Amino acid sequence: MPPFPPLTGPVVDTAHLLPANVFNALSQQLAGYAQNTGMQLVVVTLPTLNGYPIDMYGYQLGRHWGIGQKGKNNGVLLIVDAGEKQMRIEVGYGLEGTLTDAQSFEIIHNIITPYFQKGDYSGGITAGVQAILGVLGHKQQAVQQQQVRNRSGTGLLLLLIIAFALIPLIRAIFYRGGGGGPGAPGMRGSGMGWLGWMALGMLGGSLGRGGFGGGFGGGGFGGFSGGGGSFGGGGASGGW
Repeated sequence: MPPFPPLTGPVVDTAHLLPANVFNALSQQLAGYAQNTGMQLVVVTLPTLNGYPIDMYGYQLGRHWGIGQKGKNNGVLLIVDAGEKQMRIEVGYGLEGTLTDAQSFEIIHNIITPYFQKGDYSGGITAGVQAILGVLGHKQQAVQQQQVRNRSGTGLLLLLIIAFALIPLIRAIFYRGGGGGPGAPGMRGSGMGWLGWMALGMLGGSLGRGGFGGGFGGGGFGGFSGGGGSFGGGGASGGW
């Protein structure tokens, strides 16, 4: 089996198919995407696999690099074998239901291949990357919506706990402040008024905050290294 190149970044252009400006733009985009979503897409170009099957090489490379997060297996490889004129989209276990074999096939044959047939490797790789990210965007949107629902449910539960904890205190404070005759300590005179209003303020603050805070956060490349993701052969291959 051909050796695995080192993972130097989200774009590993060992076949030197990309001009510097395209290499830098894709590297920046994919590094930012990984940082923002936790999903990792890595482009790798190879001079030649010397006849070795690209589908066998692809999932082993993905495992060797550990692309994607451990346990989520949310990594994707776009592999281009320049010498053998073949390419592959390798999909991690966790994304096989999002970026399906059929979608990978369509991206290869309908989007990337026409560019490659004209010798425009940078155009084909760029178009392929954008198409893959477009498909993964639906996965990210679903994750964000689920996180919002989870935060809303957690906020409501916390609010109920706080309410049940504070209601007896508030009742005791107001009962003590309003009862008795002229000699009974009122809320102002007893010094208990501020405590009652503080309790109400805490409850109101919880009402205002419950279930609406924060944005989606995901792990990143962590210095251009894989996160421990795994692959099982999902994806598609093609040639030009």
